[in-house]
Amino acid sequence: MNITIITDATKEQWENAVAHFAEANFLQSWNWGVFHHNLGKTVVRLLFLEQEKPVALAQLVVEKAKRGNYVTIAGGPIMDWSNQELFEYVFTQIKITAQEQKVDFIRFRPQEMNTPELQEKVISVVGARLSPMHLTADLTLQLDLSLSNDALLAQMRKNHRSSIRKAQSLGIIVEKTSNPEEIKAFYDNQVALAKHHGFVPFSYEFLHEQFKAFAQDDQVVLFHSYYEGKLLASAFVIFYNKEAVYHYGISTDENAKLPGSYACQWAAILEAKARGCLRYNFWGIAPEGAVNHRFAGVTMFKTGFGGTPVEYLHAQDVPLSAKYTVTAAFELLRKKMRRL
Repeated sequence: MNITIITDATKEQWENAVAHFAEANFLQSWNWGVFHHNLGKTVVRLLFLEQEKPVALAQLVVEKAKRGNYVTIAGGPIMDWSNQELFEYVFTQIKITAQEQKVDFIRFRPQEMNTPELQEKVISVVGARLSPMHLTADLTLQLDLSLSNDALLAQMRKNHRSSIRKAQSLGIIVEKTSNPEEIKAFYDNQVALAKHHGFVPFSYEFLHEQFKAFAQDDQVVLFHSYYEGKLLASAFVIFYNKEAVYHYGISTDENAKLPGSYACQWAAILEAKARGCLRYNFWGIAPEGAVNHRFAGVTMFKTGFGGTPVEYLHAQDVPLSAKYTVTAAFELLRKKMRRL
């Protein structure tokens, strides 16, 4: 193979390369790397060219933790996974890069469908094993935005259609903003929600830096629904590479008997269509019957909008040192304790 590896790609080079791959989403975007860089993490971008054409890319984020340092590749690497020679070459270079960062393992979750064949391939070729923890949502729900508005409404549950229409008849309004300063209120509402439902909230810095990174290129919007001046719900939606992703959401006590969350989602779906997106990704849902899954509480709400479940290969780990065994055991315990 005559492959050139670019390790110092410019933003323009990287984004042009990403655009070659329909499956690439915001997790391999330049701004996702900017977000992690602003959190103080090391970000390494590997761009693989063959005859000056992008054939693969991988954005590595170095995570440092007491239980062991590791590299994550969320939503990647991106490449033609059926090309065995390319597959082996890319992972060889990823391993070399990870070892240069002195980490104990690599954790990746690609944008590839979860099949027994792919599971076997990453085990036999890469030496991977199923991760004890998730990296990003691997079971998602996605709407086809080529459908008309009427068709999108028709595929929803009756309750969801009625809730959207009720929001309109009640005069619930939805406002949108890309102002990072509004993340503070979003964070405060998330903390209140976490206390009520018993989950671990994201930090303010995590949410703010993420929103700020994508806001600079008009790739993120906060949708707020209001009734009589009171906030009902908010949705944090990222728009990237012809896909809209409902990444985070909150609701307030005032939303309990009002359809503010439905109004936010419908406004976000319409915005995605207006931006030319091909799909609306509701992000994580729980597997059928998994009542203790971290997404169990929102799955009924999300699936009521219709769409198709899309299951990516689950997070995989590639051990690079003996310390990984201790790390894996620790994470399995934490997963049970946090109901992750």
